[in-house]
Amino acid sequence: MADAPAPRPNDNRRKDNRRKAAYRRGHYSEWLAALALMIKGYRILERRYRTRLGEIDLIARRGDLVLIVEVKARRSLVDAMEAIARQSERRIEAAADIWLSRQPDYGRFSLRFDMVAVLPWRWPVHVENIFYGR
Repeated sequence: MADAPAPRPNDNRRKDNRRKAAYRRGHYSEWLAALALMIKGYRILERRYRTRLGEIDLIARRGDLVLIVEVKARRSLVDAMEAIARQSERRIEAAADIWLSRQPDYGRFSLRFDMVAVLPWRWPVHVENIFYGR
């Protein structure tokens, strides 16, 4: 029985290039989503808000409405919507709870979980209430 072939040096370089491209695509998608929300009158409070329980792509506010926004760059809106699994919802909710607990005026806020889908050659699509928190 033959052993598996050893990885070639170029394989690691390709993986690194793909990872870097995905990272850049993610930053660009979040920037574009933030721009779309700002045009709609929202103020961006946080980008890539990280906690020990998870990360929130964008936190935006207009009046007393606070949006917890997941940004998905996909080929179609359906693909973007299906990319948010129940496990992702729990992670986002937990991170939102931490962010909210650190706000002195949290009792005034209405919280909503939205998604912005960044699709090829289209303006980002803002989907309200992609899921409901606890």
